Amino acid sequence: MQKQTFKIGPGAFIAAAFIGPGTVTLCTLAGVKFGYGLLWVILLSIVATYTLQEMSARLGLITQKGLAAVIKEQIPSGWLRNVIVLLIFSAIVIGNIAYEAGNISGASLGLSALLGEGSLPFLPMLIGTISALLLYIGSYKLLEKVLIGLVLAMSLSFFITALLTQPNMGEVLSGLFTPQVSSQNLLMVIGLIGTTVVPYNLFLHASLVKEVWHHPNELKAVKQDTFISVGFGGVISIAIIICAASIQGGNVENLLDLAKGLNPLFGTFSTLFLGIGMFAAGITSAITAPLAAAFVGQHCFGWKANLKDFRFRLIWLTVIIVGVICSSLQLRPIEIIKFAQITNGLLLPLLACLLLWIVNKTQVLGQYKNTPIQNLFGAIVIIITLILSVKTLYTII
Repeated sequence: MQKQTFKIGPGAFIAAAFIGPGTVTLCTLAGVKFGYGLLWVILLSIVATYTLQEMSARLGLITQKGLAAVIKEQIPSGWLRNVIVLLIFSAIVIGNIAYEAGNISGASLGLSALLGEGSLPFLPMLIGTISALLLYIGSYKLLEKVLIGLVLAMSLSFFITALLTQPNMGEVLSGLFTPQVSSQNLLMVIGLIGTTVVPYNLFLHASLVKEVWHHPNELKAVKQDTFISVGFGGVISIAIIICAASIQGGNVENLLDLAKGLNPLFGTFSTLFLGIGMFAAGITSAITAPLAAAFVGQHCFGWKANLKDFRFRLIWLTVIIVGVICSSLQLRPIEIIKFAQITNGLLLPLLACLLLWIVNKTQVLGQYKNTPIQNLFGAIVIIITLILSVKTLYTII
């Protein structure tokens, strides 16, 4: 029997995807406003994220199909299947078009901290071009290496800056393991969970797993990759909150505001480290969001396509172009973003329920279907996503 060796796989894409400019900004605000008090939310979010991502990755490995394709197969009713597929396509593809502007703007903002503010008007086109070139090459291994490098740069930047703030470890541990919910922090709690448990990552993960692993005996490697990568993403979020917790009060709305606040302590090093982190967070999401949209479009329409297929490329290129335009013109597509939030609010609990249902079907996964413990964690995650969904929809509508 051949001995398996662990290798980094699609989990790196997932970590790269959920640590985007939105997550970075929200973690910054959480640290500034509540100190270490909301670290437990990140820990909870990571457990929820791993629970769903492991199911999705296992489904991709065993079936060698994308999540949307399996959902279509397992829903026999024509009208119900069409409604769910339309909802998935709308939430993921149109939603990612709306959010891509934020990804590109975040990457541009981080890079401008290194190159100077005068470069900012030209950076969205540069970021969009880099993202498009990497996706156009259509090499999974190249994308994987680039994203791993960017995630490592992002991690080191935030981790080093967090250490420089010399946090009180007793207070950090208390924040991690002592849940505190009040009317003052409820919206922030929901926001932190919502930026970590990302619907499009479930589709991205299942689609990418089958690009790397092809046999059920590789399931252990898939789980290790998912656990390490999702945990890595959680460590990054925790480090950002710790950085921000060193500044209480003040007008801090994003990571570069935080860098200015840390300058008296660390000089230009804070701007350097946090600028690199913001750039890496933005460009990784600027790559993974269009890629996820293309995979969802491919499986919703049933295309037998690969990364170099014209239709596949057309979807991710559309996402990037719209993102570059909105970022360059400093436009905020408010109505589209609201639509994306509403559909994602509906999609997340629905998708969690569908995923839990499918991974319990013997005809789909056979002996690899969920265990009772996995079902318990899955049910808890569904309750969390339902609460998140109701609150998000209430806030918007």
